[in-house]
Amino acid sequence: QVQLVESGGGLVQAGGSLRLSCAASGRTFSRYVMGWFRQAPGKEREFLASLSWGRSTDYTDPVKGRFTISRDNGANTVYLQMNSLNVEDTAVYYCAAREYGMATYDYWGQGTQVTVSS
Repeated sequence: QVQLVESGGGLVQAGGSLRLSCAASGRTFSRYVMGWFRQAPGKEREFLASLSWGRSTDYTDPVKGRFTISRDNGANTVYLQMNSLNVEDTAVYYCAAREYGMATYDYWGQGTQVTVSS
C-alpha cells in the first residue's frame, strides 16, 4: 500500500492562494492514480482533480482554471495549487490514491483544513 500525508492547509483570505502537499511513502507512484478531494461540513466528499503516472489530468468543473494538480517525483509528493479561493472552498482537503485497474480510491490521507475568510 501507499501512505499519504497532507499538509499546507490553513487560513487564507478570499482571492488568495494556497498550495497543498501530499507526501507519499510505500509503493511507487507508477502504480497509482493520485487524486485530491474535499469535504465541507454537511456535504458529500467531492472529487477535485486527478493525476496519472503519465501526467494525464482531470478536473471537476468548479475548480477548472483555478486549481492545478502536479507532482514532484524526486520528492514523492503530489501538490494542489489553489488560486482565486472563495469561501465556498472552505473544507477538509484529502489526498488519495487509486490503483490502476481499481474503480475506487482505496488509500487516503488524514486531511488538511482549508478555511477561506471573506
